[in-house]
Amino acid sequence: MRGTALRILQAAEAVIYLFAGFLIAAGAALLLFSTLTEGIQHLWQGDYERVALGLLDRVLLALMLAEILYTLARFAREGGLEATPFLVIGIIAAIRRMLVLTVEALGKFDPKDPAFLAALAELALLAFTVLAFALAIRWIRPVGGQSKPGLRDSSPP
Repeated sequence: MRGTALRILQAAEAVIYLFAGFLIAAGAALLLFSTLTEGIQHLWQGDYERVALGLLDRVLLALMLAEILYTLARFAREGGLEATPFLVIGIIAAIRRMLVLTVEALGKFDPKDPAFLAALAELALLAFTVLAFALAIRWIRPVGGQSKPGLRDSSPP
């Protein structure tokens, strides 16, 4: 009885993860398609800054979704979650925000403006976040490929 209940719960969990994965894949496809159509529209209007910013922002968001999808697929295959893919998603998200913030701030360069100083502070915090995530990945998966005791390596076999 207990074994049957456990198998039912595990199957339900797998279905939930797979369904979420399909939704993420569909969302990423729609995101990329809308980015392409809007990019072409802005390109024809001569709004090159919006084309560059839109491509940068949305393609990096699609990469984040792809990393989440990879994590879900790996969980469905192996049955365990790992920290490394989430740290990679965090790095991509922080770099995405840094790039978008930098592009947005290019036209507002005034060192005395409080908004500019706030943008600089946010950039510094994001840079620290990227560094912290990179160090966490390094701690989880050292250069030699050996994992720390008790932690699984997320690199492909």
